[in-house]
Amino acid sequence: MKIGSGIPFVGKAGQLMDKAFVGLGINREEVYIANIVKCRPPQNRNPELDEAKACMDYLRTQVMLVKPKIIVLLGSVALKNILGGGYGITSARGKWIEKNGIMYIPTWHPAALLRDETKKIDFWKDLKEAKLRLDEI
Repeated sequence: MKIGSGIPFVGKAGQLMDKAFVGLGINREEVYIANIVKCRPPQNRNPELDEAKACMDYLRTQVMLVKPKIIVLLGSVALKNILGGGYGITSARGKWIEKNGIMYIPTWHPAALLRDETKKIDFWKDLKEAKLRLDEI
């Protein structure tokens, strides 16, 4: 898969996420991955508020169709746009948050792991926790 293929997380961050999936016995095809914005902002910067807001109805429709029991929020952009600006990724990471019948667990964005390898342990723990919770459902 190539960047620009329309498939989320296919670059280095996605490869790192795929390795975590393999380690946990998760098939990428068994999970649904969606981005906050549906097109990449210039220079791969974080989306601005108006860009994220323009895509939220589409994302809500995706969630309604998929009907997830658990959503793993990857990074502060996902956390703030889904659960609100009152959350910060450092303090919310690894903690379960229930909203509208869906359990959320925020964790580091895989790109953050490329910049700071010490976050890989937390990322692994959070994905493992999400898998354990999903296996219980």
